[in-house]
Amino acid sequence: MKIGMQTWGSHGDIRPFMALAEGLQDAGHDVTLAITCVDSDRYDGLNPRAGFKIKLISTPVVPDRLLLEKIGDTILHERNAIKQTQIVIEQLFLPAESEMFEASEQLCAENDLVIGHYFLYPLGAAAERHGCPYVSIALVHGGVPSAFQPPLGVPDLGALGNRLAWRLARSVLNRKLKKYSDRLRVKNGINIARDLIDNVWASEQLTLLAISPTICERRSDWPDYYQVCGALDTQDSLVEGSVPVELQAFLSDGAPPIYMTFGSAMSGSEEKQTIALLTDAATAASVRAIIQAPHWSEFGFESNSAIHYVGSAPHSAVFPQCSLIVHHGGAGTSQSALRAGKPSVVVAHTAEQALWGRELERIGIASKLILRRRATPGRIAAAIKLVSHSKDIGENASMLGAGVAKENGVATAIKLIGDRFSA
Repeated sequence: MKIGMQTWGSHGDIRPFMALAEGLQDAGHDVTLAITCVDSDRYDGLNPRAGFKIKLISTPVVPDRLLLEKIGDTILHERNAIKQTQIVIEQLFLPAESEMFEASEQLCAENDLVIGHYFLYPLGAAAERHGCPYVSIALVHGGVPSAFQPPLGVPDLGALGNRLAWRLARSVLNRKLKKYSDRLRVKNGINIARDLIDNVWASEQLTLLAISPTICERRSDWPDYYQVCGALDTQDSLVEGSVPVELQAFLSDGAPPIYMTFGSAMSGSEEKQTIALLTDAATAASVRAIIQAPHWSEFGFESNSAIHYVGSAPHSAVFPQCSLIVHHGGAGTSQSALRAGKPSVVVAHTAEQALWGRELERIGIASKLILRRRATPGRIAAAIKLVSHSKDIGENASMLGAGVAKENGVATAIKLIGDRFSA
């Protein structure tokens, strides 16, 4: 088949689609991937090295670093999950919406099947208009209604309580967030979707949850079109490169260090303070540490025998050499830590990241969640010590990681797509 794919977001929203694109291309399909990155131009020049075609659409969405920092700070300090999402849409999505929709239209016109990010409503709208088969891929499972799990940020209320909570959540989501998709559809002569969850985010043809089944079990009351395929992974070398010589030397020169990263949440006007926070936490915990921060050298930090600073690193190559991972609870980072068999300390910046933190704690491989606004060097250091000295957490992480390492989310996704859309 000719397959068009489209994604939007930060690096964590793009890597899974690159992995699936590579797998589909290797399986004999002709694949084109349209990428809209919010904060980076790191995907320039990848076409010669990628086995599939890459199109960059309005990338980066926000090229002004100071403006991006301001938006990031606003998101960080907003406690309401719905308002956080509205800020993301209005500041990081709408500026590229028209260009993304044009790309969606082209993908639907030129391909037999399109595959898109769960959040990327222009592709779903274009697929409906063109009558093009459409697969939605979700990178988090907190938005799938079920009597067996409550909506994001709501405590488990039991089957009846969860159903009622989802009914209320649908009403709020449709009132607050569906308007963006509605506006695009009306503007382009497409019927307004009935429900945000069922008809905008999900595809009733096939919606894949790109999450390890170790974390996300398929619920018995989900419609058949929801399927768990497992995490979608790609070779880090395509974007992140190899492990820097200096970093490998640090890894080899002593006890396994901890790895500390807040991913894309690290950038912002408070990046210097955040680096200091992590540095002080590592010092207070008396551990060797690798701290990942894109602009560490600009702020006067210097590596030494105890702490090594790095702008970026391939997690799949580095995490197995570390003792535990301190991170923000991003979907990709959480699953990379799990796959490496390493415990986590999660410092969540958003409601979605808090979900991942609680999930890792639930399966016994992480400390109690720390919210970013409440994080102090002492709290992070205490969590590091607790996890480092917990035999149960370490053994759980090692055991579950060994199982997850055998999963092949890309292969499972390709089979599910083939079974559903085979000629």
